[in-house]
Amino acid sequence: MSQRQGVDLSYEDGARAVELARESVESYVQHGQREQPGSMREAFYERTGAFVRLESTRGRGSLRGCAGGYHSDDQLGHVIVDAAIEAASEDSCGSEVSPSELPNLTVSVCTVKSVVLTDDPLADLELGTHGVAIDGGEGGWLYPTVPVENDWSAREYLDRTCRKAKLAPGAWQNDDVVVTLFEGQVFREREADGSIEEI
Repeated sequence: MSQRQGVDLSYEDGARAVELARESVESYVQHGQREQPGSMREAFYERTGAFVRLESTRGRGSLRGCAGGYHSDDQLGHVIVDAAIEAASEDSCGSEVSPSELPNLTVSVCTVKSVVLTDDPLADLELGTHGVAIDGGEGGWLYPTVPVENDWSAREYLDRTCRKAKLAPGAWQNDDVVVTLFEGQVFREREADGSIEEI
C-alpha cells in the first residue's frame, strides 16, 4: 500500500468549492458557458482530483449527475469547474440538467486528500474514510460517504463500484482491474443552494 498526497481544505475552502461547482452548473445550464474560477483561494491552485455530485431534492431524491476523477494535472479550481459541467451534461446520467431543475438540486464536492494504491483493497479499505475508483470496464467511482449512508460492507462497496464501472460484482479481485482508494473531504449543500456542511 502506498500513498500520494492531495490537498487538505479548510471549511472556508470547502464552502467555496461547493459555491464554485454550483456557479459552474448554473452558468453551463442557463447560458452554455464555462465558468472561470477567477481569483482563486490558495488551495485551489493545488493539482489534485475532485468529484462533483448533483442530487435532486424532488420526491425521494435521486442522483442527477456525477463526474470527476481522483487525480489530475490541472489546478483544483479548474477540476471542480470541469467536473460540475460534466455532471450537469447528458454524458453523466443520460440527460442534461435543465434550467427548471436548478432550484431543486443540491451540490456536493469531494476533494482528494490522498490516493492509496493497494494490492488488497478489502484489507486496506476503511469505510467512511476511503472512496473507491475502479479502472477497468468503463471506469467508476463512489464517494467515501456512500457506504456509510447505505450501510454497506466493504465487499458490497467494492462490488457496487464495479457495477458502476460496468463490470461484474467481484471484478475488483481480477488482476486486470485496478482498484484505487482515495481519502477525500466532502462538502455539500444541506438544501438546494443552502448552507454548506462538511461530512
